[in-house]
Amino acid sequence: MNNSRENKTRVDLIIHNAMVLTLNDSDDIFYPGVVAIRKDEIVWVGPEDSWPARFEPREQLDMAGGLVMPGLINAHTHAAMTCFRGLADDLPLSVWLNEHIFPAEKKINGELVYQGTLLACAEMILGGITTFCDMYLFEDQVARAAHEAGMRAIVGEVLYDFPSPNYGSSEQGLAFTRDLIQTWQGDPLISVAVEPHAVYTCSPELLYACRDIAEDFQVPMIIHLSESQDEVNQVKESYGLSPVDHLEQLELLSPRLIADHCVVLTEGEIDLLAERGVRIVHNNESNMKLANGVAPVANLLERGVPVGLGTDGCASNNNLDMLAEMDSVAKIHKVYRMDPTIMDAKTVVHLATRGGARVLGLEEQIGSLEPGKKADLIGLDLDKPHLTPMYNVYSHLVYAASAADVTLAIINGRLVMRNRELLTLDVERVMAEVRGIAKQIKQ
Repeated sequence: MNNSRENKTRVDLIIHNAMVLTLNDSDDIFYPGVVAIRKDEIVWVGPEDSWPARFEPREQLDMAGGLVMPGLINAHTHAAMTCFRGLADDLPLSVWLNEHIFPAEKKINGELVYQGTLLACAEMILGGITTFCDMYLFEDQVARAAHEAGMRAIVGEVLYDFPSPNYGSSEQGLAFTRDLIQTWQGDPLISVAVEPHAVYTCSPELLYACRDIAEDFQVPMIIHLSESQDEVNQVKESYGLSPVDHLEQLELLSPRLIADHCVVLTEGEIDLLAERGVRIVHNNESNMKLANGVAPVANLLERGVPVGLGTDGCASNNNLDMLAEMDSVAKIHKVYRMDPTIMDAKTVVHLATRGGARVLGLEEQIGSLEPGKKADLIGLDLDKPHLTPMYNVYSHLVYAASAADVTLAIINGRLVMRNRELLTLDVERVMAEVRGIAKQIKQ
């Protein structure tokens, strides 16, 4: 008995008796299956009957027939805008942004951003999101909140030509960004990107300065791009070119660039984005709510452009629910192309996991359940009336499952939610804090 024990590999956690959706290159599904975790890493994924002879776990977690899969990746959001949820609805983008959001943001502070991000982290974890990419103000507080919540995050201070309530001038914003990158270098969960807001709010000089910092530190540069026809018209009036062509003229289209939205694109611009290796984040529900149009995602994927999914912020969605986002993505493109085979469920699940990881440059770490990757995974309870019967797991995830079905979240090997109980946050306290902030916003 001692010899057999010595031959076993010791691991911290065995998750077993589950349907394991790996999303690896072979799209292996083990049912029942097992995931073995040691420290922050997945060390083995396989069938249920083969683990007892291989591993000696410190802890076992029986999923009782539930689903285990990679954590969802929210590749574009503004987390602290939970504080503005429902503040200004049913308005065009330009009116919503210039007459409501920008004025409100002039008065925000680090405490609002910190508390709003904690609330966002609670909502995201409960909905199966383990990684998010953020663009907002006071991003040092976003990083602090995400770190406390135990979430994986890419953060970046929004930069534009006009003064910010956080850093003041754009020159100071660039210095703030450099400091933020250096502060979080080497952190296992938090990394930093350079994030100019958009072509219409950033001069070429500011965009060049952002590019230089991104290259100096070898980090992504993230920007809103061609989000609406109004934006395209405004940029054409200012520069005589579309937003995409303007960035091409500035030689800023590259694999380092992550472009959010990309709704209004010509076929030639799609080819150009593919040729330059630009990565795209699709934010369908926000685009629909602001009536900006339908991004040509199927065309982008056909050209080989990396695409991930994002919720955008709670002021324009109004939630951080990636399962709902997946459902809307699958359906809107079928209607848009009048083809029920476009954007099938399996493709959408990949966009919400491996696709987001690829877009954010994290594909070697997360996005699938494979030995050597970080232990970022979620579990769903399949024993529900609305999930019975199940013929196709991808179909269920996209068309039937909801955020309330997520029961388990592990990030970087750490259990952050179990049986729908958040283990890293006092969610009641956080909600109370944000309710107090909302009263001040109303005043």
